[in-house]
Parts: sequence; C-alpha cells; structure tokens
Amino acid sequence: MSNSPLSILRFRIIFIIAWIVMVADNAMVLNFFGLPWKAAIIDSAISNTLLLLACLLVMNTLRYYLPRGKQYINIFSICLFLTIIWLLLAKLLLRISLNHYPGYADLLHHSLSIRFSIAFLLLGCVTMISILWYNQQEQKEMNERKIDAEKLAKEAELFKLRQQLQPHFLFNSLNSINALIGSRPEEARKMVQQLSDFLRGTIKKEETQWVTFQEELQYLQLYLDIEKVRFGNRLATEIEVDENIKQLKLPALILQPIVENAIKFGLYDTTGNTVIRLFATKEGDNLVIKVLNPFDPETSSPKQGTGFGLKSVQRRLYLLFARTDLLTTHGKENIFTTIVKIPQVQ
Repeated sequence: MSNSPLSILRFRIIFIIAWIVMVADNAMVLNFFGLPWKAAIIDSAISNTLLLLACLLVMNTLRYYLPRGKQYINIFSICLFLTIIWLLLAKLLLRISLNHYPGYADLLHHSLSIRFSIAFLLLGCVTMISILWYNQQEQKEMNERKIDAEKLAKEAELFKLRQQLQPHFLFNSLNSINALIGSRPEEARKMVQQLSDFLRGTIKKEETQWVTFQEELQYLQLYLDIEKVRFGNRLATEIEVDENIKQLKLPALILQPIVENAIKFGLYDTTGNTVIRLFATKEGDNLVIKVLNPFDPETSSPKQGTGFGLKSVQRRLYLLFARTDLLTTHGKENIFTTIVKIPQVQ
C-alpha cells in the first residue's frame, strides 16, 4: 500500500509531539507519588521511548498489512504480545537505571499492572487509529484509481466515436470522387485536395479536445466545400453567427456530423435545391447551435445512412457533460431542426 510521504511524515510528527507530552505527564505523576524529578524523568523517558518504538512498529506493519474480517484477532494478539515484551524490557532497563533510588524497586513492582494496562490501552488506541487512517488513505487511492479508469474509458470511447465518424464520411467522399473522375475530372481533383485538407485537419484536432467556435466553423467549411462538389447546385448553405461567440469553446469535430445529418435528410428526402441553415448564439452559459434543413414529412426517414451521426454526438455530449438534454431535434411542417447546447466550462 502506497501513501503520500508528506502525509506519513505529518502523522508521525503529531505522534512524536503527543509522546513528548505523555513523557512530561508521566514524569509529573511519578513525582507526585514521591519519586525525585530526575528519576521520574528517566523512568518516563525509558518507558515511553520503548512504547513509542512499539507503536511505530505497529504503524509500520499496518502500512503494508491491513486486517480484514477475522484478521482483527491477529492485531489484538500482536498488541498483547508487544505489550508483554515492552513490560519485560522496560522492567529490565528501569531496574538497571534506577534501582539505586530508595524505594524505587517497590514502586516499580506495585505499578507493573497499571503500567501494563496503560501501555496495552495506548498501543490498542494507536493501532485502531492507524487502521482507520490507513483505510481512509486506501479508500482515497481506490477512488482516485476508479476516477482515472473512468476517465481513460471515457476518453477511449470518445476517441472510438470520432474514429467511427471519419470512415463514414471518407467512404461517401471516395464514392463521389469515383463518380466524378470520368465525367468531371477537374472537380474530382479539387475534391481530392479538399478531402486531403479535411483529413489533415482531423489528425491535428485529435490532439485537442476543445477548440474555439471560429476554428470549428473553419473546419466545417472544408467539409461543406467537399459536399458542394458532390451535390453541385443542389446544395446551398446559410450561416449566421453572432460575432461575440466566435471565441467560445466546444468539442472538436462536433458540428460536422450534425450538418452531415442535415444534408442527408435535406437532399436524400427531397427533390430540387436544398438550403442548410446554421445559427449560433449564446444563451446564458451555453453556446446554442441550430441546424435547419428541409424534409419531406411523408418520407421523413432518410433513405440512406444509419443515423449514426446524431447518436454519436449525443453520446459524446453525455460523456463530456453527463447530460442527455444537450441535443434535441424536432420537425415542424417541412423543416427539421437540430439544436445542440454546449455548456461553457470555466
């Protein structure tokens, strides 16, 4: 079990201060019962130093071994054994050091049972406090590891979602390039260049989780340029953005699947020209983006695609903000609206 060195040092400093106070208190009690100050201080220092070593031994043992369930009986046995060893050593050293004081041998003999009881009680208290403290530290570390593991899992899922989006768009673009090579080779070459710029930007943005709205809008324009080559005059876009929101933050590459969904609904489900509209404003602490596209109410389900784009965006928003209300959609008359809210993390 690992613990912060600073925390362990702080804990031991507090323990040593408590030991010094105990030495002084013990010496005053012995002096009260008639033992000279010098002898009382020597007695208290020897007894409590040995007790301190016993407590440190228990604390160090518990640092690497914490009892579970029935193992607590082992801790009780260790405390009892250490108290007996302490009493024998203390009795031996005190006799060697202080036996020449008149009446000290009788005082020592009559106080052995009291010394044993106090030492066992203190050693037991220190043991229980240590167990509680180390358990708290262990629980704290477990919670930190759990949070780290959840964070890694969340980042891995976000990365997987973004990786799934790229092939989806890439295959569509390659199919369009293949269709253009024979009839419109110049547009095919232009689309290859645009696709290259788009994918290069994707690789760079994977290093950054958050980007400004202006950066995301520039990246979205690369995608729209590719789609306009694919669909020609059938696709038009209108983008209205408040100037004061361009530096607001949002997750990288989150607009592209929303607009792709709008294009898919707007062009696959309708005939004639299609206008995709994007509006962005700030409402309270949220960046609010609305994407509107026409659709045919009689054939509202897109004839192609799996609807993966909006589901992936909703999942990303949930992983980032733990909320399910940040992406909503509704259709009214022949206009389908997608609304996404991005809370501005301070």
